[in-house]
Amino acid sequence: MPKRSIQRGRPTGTTTYEAEPAIAFGAAVREERTNQGIAQETLAHMAGIERSHMGKIERGEHVPTLPLILKIARALKCSSAHLMTMTEARLAKSAPSAD
Repeated sequence: MPKRSIQRGRPTGTTTYEAEPAIAFGAAVREERTNQGIAQETLAHMAGIERSHMGKIERGEHVPTLPLILKIARALKCSSAHLMTMTEARLAKSAPSAD
């Protein structure tokens, strides 16, 4: 039996992007940033990422990795759990009710 080669990356036709959580997380970051009066460019600099990347995160166009979430939380001087709680609250509001 021939040995199967290992394919890198995702299997063909699959996606890992889910818009709803990405948009909710981005909105949570934007809310926390604006509440603190921090400009997007300043937050990006404090987190050590490009401003355009921060914009994509806030618009929900990019799903950040765990290390990036931790950098953003540290830059905002809050916990990643706080950002996740805000994200979950937004998702709960947008979830259809089971009535």
